[in-house]
Amino acid sequence: MDDDKVFKALGDRTRRRLLDLLCARNGQTLSQLCEDLAMTRQSATQHLEILEAANLVTTVRRGREKLHFINPVPLHEVYARWVHKFEQRHLSLLHDLKTELEGE
Repeated sequence: MDDDKVFKALGDRTRRRLLDLLCARNGQTLSQLCEDLAMTRQSATQHLEILEAANLVTTVRRGREKLHFINPVPLHEVYARWVHKFEQRHLSLLHDLKTELEGE
């Protein structure tokens, strides 16, 4: 996984909106995605290409349609690498504080 590509992709509000749209209804065409975006198809395509480069979106051709699907694996890898370790320490500290305050 290329963390830089994932963080770059997630750093843009429009790309996060695209991921939200795909999370709500996976397997959408470009036209379907553009219905909920205030931008041209060309601009949406550029954002989708960045998401695909980060492996956050995959596509499948169905006849003439190109369906876009969210790929949660890179998000999970970012969570495991960058969020989980801090979350675990935080929860451990809260547990220790609770134990000390309750005198257990």
